[in-house]
Amino acid sequence: MAPITSRVRTVPDDVQVQARALGDPTRFRIFRYIFEAARPVDVAELTSYTQLNHNAVRQHLEVLTSAGLVAEDQEVRTRPGRPRLLYKANPGFAGLWGTPGPYEQLATLLAEAMRSRTSPEEAGRRRGLARAKEVLRQGRADDAVGAMEAEMARAGFQPLRHERSRAVELVLGRCPYEAAAAVNAKAVCAAHLGLARGLAQGIGGVEVEKLVQKNPHKAGCRLVVKQL
Repeated sequence: MAPITSRVRTVPDDVQVQARALGDPTRFRIFRYIFEAARPVDVAELTSYTQLNHNAVRQHLEVLTSAGLVAEDQEVRTRPGRPRLLYKANPGFAGLWGTPGPYEQLATLLAEAMRSRTSPEEAGRRRGLARAKEVLRQGRADDAVGAMEAEMARAGFQPLRHERSRAVELVLGRCPYEAAAAVNAKAVCAAHLGLARGLAQGIGGVEVEKLVQKNPHKAGCRLVVKQL
């Protein structure tokens, strides 16, 4: 996939703007589709999904973008052709407007570990493997590290990528499980490491070497990924 540059509008403080944007059923469907896709989607895909014409879809996207619910990206092309406009959900709204939040996801994962009597890391690895199947189905594994980075962003970790020859560090600018990690970092970080390792294993071409833990209140944990 070609690299993209992002143009994200500031999220308005007034939730009424967001509520009005999502008050239209079709617009809400588009928002949920983009959020659950966990990858940039273009107008053509949304047109196919909604069975609306391109202009109607663009109008809905403009409202969602103006409300800060969706970010608009422009593809940077390395070959001739007009760059596509791509849309992705603002991860800051995870857990709001009917979307699953990070603590809901963490609670489900840890409950699964208890149910299956496995470690949090193993439960996370299984979840990562399952998520990798969706990534592969969506055709997003050409850039394995990029797919890992996108998944970390989707989960709310705000990753910043640093190239280190064959190794890549994803420096996590935020811990979406901050409160839980402050109480039991061992379990929470193990679950996160398992998720990352399962995702890497399922996608292929990369391997997660380690997770360097930092104070969850300050963030800055480093996920070290080796390209195979």
